[in-house]
Amino acid sequence: MSPLQISLYCRLSLIFFFTSFLFFLDIFTAAIVAETCPHGNGTDVNQSEAGTESGKTDSVCDWTDLLAYGQTLFMVGLLLGSLVGGALSDRYGKRPVLLVCVCLHAFCGLVPAVFPQPIVFLAVRCVTGVCCCCINICSFSLAVEWTLPSSRLWPPAFLPFCFSLGTMGGAPLAWMSLTWTQLHLSLSLPQILCLPLYLSIPESPSWLLLKRRMDVLERYRSNSPADNQCLDLLLDSSWSDLQKASEAGEEPTPGGHAPGDIIHLRHRTVLLRLFIMSYLSAASALTYYGICMNISSFGVGVYSAQFFSGLSEAPCLLVPLIRLGRRPISMLALFLSGASCFLSLLLSRYNGAPVLVMSLALLGKLCILAALFISILYSIELFPTVVRYTERH
Repeated sequence: MSPLQISLYCRLSLIFFFTSFLFFLDIFTAAIVAETCPHGNGTDVNQSEAGTESGKTDSVCDWTDLLAYGQTLFMVGLLLGSLVGGALSDRYGKRPVLLVCVCLHAFCGLVPAVFPQPIVFLAVRCVTGVCCCCINICSFSLAVEWTLPSSRLWPPAFLPFCFSLGTMGGAPLAWMSLTWTQLHLSLSLPQILCLPLYLSIPESPSWLLLKRRMDVLERYRSNSPADNQCLDLLLDSSWSDLQKASEAGEEPTPGGHAPGDIIHLRHRTVLLRLFIMSYLSAASALTYYGICMNISSFGVGVYSAQFFSGLSEAPCLLVPLIRLGRRPISMLALFLSGASCFLSLLLSRYNGAPVLVMSLALLGKLCILAALFISILYSIELFPTVVRYTERH
C-alpha cells in the first residue's frame, strides 16, 4: 500500500474506534443514572463528591424520565444524516464533511458535561446521530475510493472491525466513570485530543477528478513514487467509469451522477434488486439496533455485556476470506441470525440462563452483520456504477 493509503486507513480506523463511544452513550447514561439516582429523588448516593459535581448530579436526577428520549432523538439524527450526508459529501467533498462531523461529534460528548440540561442533552444527541451517519458515509466512500477494485472487499469489513474495538474500549471507560460529568469527559476528551491527526486525511481521488482539482492530485502524486503509482491505478478506474457515462451520451453532474440515473432505476432487474436489498437492510438494521440498544435487558452487567457485544462483532473481519459465494453466505447468515434471536427470545421467556440468552442474541447480531456486509458487496457488484453510489447513500 502507498503511504497515503496507510495514512488514510489508520485515521479512519481511529475515527471509527471513537465513533462507537457516543453511539452507545444512552446505554451508559442510563446505567450511571441508575447508580447515582436509585430512587429518582435527586439524591446522589456518592456523598464523597461535593460542590459543583454534586449539584450537576442532582440536576441530572431531576430529569431522568427524559433520558429515554435521548435514544429516540439519536435515531432521528441517524435518519437525517442518511438523507443529507451523501449529497453534502458529493457537493463539498468527503474530506471537509468528514472533518466537520468528526469535530462536532467530539464536542457533542463534551457539551452535556458542561451544561447538564435536558434540552441541551436531547439536542446534542440528535446532532450526534447526524454526525455519526455522515461520518459513516464519508469514511466508507473514502476507504473504498482509495482502494483498488481488486481489494474493495476489505474496507466494509475493516471499518466495522475498528468500530467493534471501540465498543469494547468504551465499556471500561464508562465503567470507571462514577458520575455523569466523568462519563462524558472520559468519552469525549480522547476524541478531542486526536482531532489534529485527521487534518492529513486525503480527499477522494475520484471526487477530485470530477471537480478537475488536478493541483491537489499532483500534490498527492509528489508525495512518493508509491502514491503516484497508486493514484494512476485509481484514476484509471475512475476515468473508465466516466468514459462509460460519456459513451452513453450522459454528462456527469458535479456529484458524479448522470441525468440518466432515473433510466437505470426504472429497469425491472434493478428495481427488483433495489427492493430486495432495501428489505434486507431494514431487517438487518432492526435486528442490529434492537440488540445493541437493549443490551442491558439480558440480565448481565451493562458494562460487561457491552464489552462482549463489541467482541461478538470482531469475527466479521474474516468474512472476505470465506470463498463460498455471496448468496450462500448471505442465506446462511440470515438463517443463523433469525434462529439465534428466536432461541434467545424463547429462553428469556422461560427463565433461561442470562449468559446463554445474551450469547445467542450476540450470535444473531454477528450473523446479521455478516449479512449486512454481503449486502454492501452486492450493492457494489450488482448495481450499475451510476446507481450504486445513489443506493449506497
